[in-house]
Amino acid sequence: MKKNWILSQESFDALLDWLDQDREQAGHKYEEIRQRLITIFTCRKCHEADLLADETINRVTSRLSDIRSEFSGEPARYFYAVANKVYLEYQRTKPPQPPPLSAADSKVVETEYACLEECLGKLSDELRELVLEYYKNEGLAKIEHRRQLSEKLQIGPNALRIRAFRIRASLLECVKRCVERSEV
Repeated sequence: MKKNWILSQESFDALLDWLDQDREQAGHKYEEIRQRLITIFTCRKCHEADLLADETINRVTSRLSDIRSEFSGEPARYFYAVANKVYLEYQRTKPPQPPPLSAADSKVVETEYACLEECLGKLSDELRELVLEYYKNEGLAKIEHRRQLSEKLQIGPNALRIRAFRIRASLLECVKRCVERSEV
């Protein structure tokens, strides 16, 4: 991403003038465009949507002298076209890799896993099977599996979801208590 250009007050004023001659309307248009850009980036699962929206606005503003003479039409469309380019650049950059687990972290994970197994063992066979089956697959297979599970149990999908949620909540509490006991 470009980081060498800084938005000045004169550039911002020029941007507002390009958006609308009426300063108040220009401010409203600016806010609408910025919110729409944030929404676009958020829907594309960008973790820094607001920064990408600002980067898009900065790029448009930095080229405003060229844009005024070449572009005709609604200014918002130009912002959205630039946003697509910014998004493609964002996609090319690799997200930072998480640091490897330290020995202390791996001990915590082992403790939590042991506690989860202990808490699963305390559940009745029926509840244990239900929760394990509920969280079994991923993607489309998960959806189909849950539909089949609700048919097998002769309950609606919502009732199944609620049961799984309640079992998971009780497991979470059990694991927390178990981990706290292990730390002492």
